[in-house]
Amino acid sequence: MRFALVWTVRLGGLVGWVAAAVACWWLLGVASTPRPWTGPLVWGAVAAGCAVLRAAALWGLRRGSGRVVLEKSPSGGALDEALGFSFDSVGWIRARGGAVWLLVTFACGALFVGLMTATTGNERVAELRDAGAEVSAARVVERPRAVRADLGEDVVRGYMSRLVVAVPEGPARLATRAYTHDEPRVGTEVEVLWARSAPELGGYVHEREDLRTLAAGRWEAFPDGANGRDALLVFVLAMVTVGVFALVFTFTPGSRALQELAWSAPVQTVYAVLITAVFVGWRPLLLGEGASVAEGLLGVVGFGLLVLTYMLMAGRSIGDS
Repeated sequence: MRFALVWTVRLGGLVGWVAAAVACWWLLGVASTPRPWTGPLVWGAVAAGCAVLRAAALWGLRRGSGRVVLEKSPSGGALDEALGFSFDSVGWIRARGGAVWLLVTFACGALFVGLMTATTGNERVAELRDAGAEVSAARVVERPRAVRADLGEDVVRGYMSRLVVAVPEGPARLATRAYTHDEPRVGTEVEVLWARSAPELGGYVHEREDLRTLAAGRWEAFPDGANGRDALLVFVLAMVTVGVFALVFTFTPGSRALQELAWSAPVQTVYAVLITAVFVGWRPLLLGEGASVAEGLLGVVGFGLLVLTYMLMAGRSIGDS
């Protein structure tokens, strides 16, 4: 029984790591695809389930022996010899801790990008895509209305407005909401996302987004356009920032302290609860449903608490043998 529980813990950690990594990779480019976003939803569920299973197995080990003591069993020693390394070696313990922090670093970047780009999959784009969206050059034919500057740190980033455009070999008057880099005027040329079969839906103009990617509904991690460049910048900054902490928390604590954290039932239970909370909070967004305030807090605050808890637990182990 002990052998089965130990390997449940190990395999649960491995499968959960892979599932979380795949879910985060999906989040990098999922916003341009139609909802529901079943890819990250399924992989996220697997990751959360593995975290819960791992914690349950650790409690089973704790109940059986009072506390988890990782002594090599004869079968474990034979397996170590067959694999050519020991699960109790310092190299393996540090590699395992580094893999966890690599995932935490990647997840921070992916979740920031996911939050930034999730708004691109709005209802107007979904309706146009369902009607057979295409991208065409168009010209503004009426005076723009409701023009408003988009300010960032007192710098004009672009202009939001309501436009009426003419599409060659298409509608002579197509109403659209627009986001343009320069203030629009009569005669300004723009690219518009519209549906030939349903011109009554209007159009979609947004010069910070890759309209062709939105029209095709294809996955692309960092699409062309300002939003793609901004997402890439945020991803790199998040990776570098958290990566510095990851290096510190991987190599400064002692190997025994890292081993105790990895096999601590209470600590891993806290991680499992927070991982599940993050999944529950992100679930409405992935399904294309409206998230409540509580669910939004679970998704954002829960992930922040998860990263902070990882840092606090690792920080407490610095200097321990």
